Amino acid sequence: MPKRKLKPAAMLNPVPAVMVSCGQGAEKNIITVAWTGIVNSNPPMAYISVRKSRFSHELIRKSGEFVINLTTETLSRAVDFCGVKSGRDVDKWKETGLTAKRAEKVRCPLIEESPVNLECRVSEIREYPSHDMFIAEILQVHVDESLFDEKGRIALDEAGLLCYSHGEYFGVKKKPVGRFGFSVMKAKTRKRINRENWEKQRKTRKRRD
Repeated sequence: MPKRKLKPAAMLNPVPAVMVSCGQGAEKNIITVAWTGIVNSNPPMAYISVRKSRFSHELIRKSGEFVINLTTETLSRAVDFCGVKSGRDVDKWKETGLTAKRAEKVRCPLIEESPVNLECRVSEIREYPSHDMFIAEILQVHVDESLFDEKGRIALDEAGLLCYSHGEYFGVKKKPVGRFGFSVMKAKTRKRINRENWEKQRKTRKRRD
């Protein structure tokens, strides 16, 4: 397949579209970030990259704390607003109607409407020309009760999560094409999983009816 060569660019897509809450009191703010991810599993650590000129950059640098709030299609308007507006000019909490809820491990609030919240404490700052990377340990995770199935497993596919790809927002809607390890899965295990998925779909249809 022919390919066109382009100049070097940040073309890793899609990426998560998350809202990061930071600061506290009158200085609390929300910034939308797409450059985020996991960097370690034990201890669990994540990162966010924030442009040096952003209002939230100084809040995070000063406090050493932030909360990564996963987003959904329902929250897409707030996600975009918090990405294009500056906390220097507007109160994003007030303008979006989002609810600031007290966190447990950090002083900045989490977003109540987000289905998953990750409380983070900065352990390292890596400076780059345009952005700084805040590497942080995940201290506490909050997940909406509605996302747990009857076996206590988290069903994130029910959350309607949001991602960002080349300037546009997309909902994560499609059914999975496989699960971790499916390429080497035994036939017996595959049969059991298919049965469990069918039962899950049946219960979902029943709830909707």
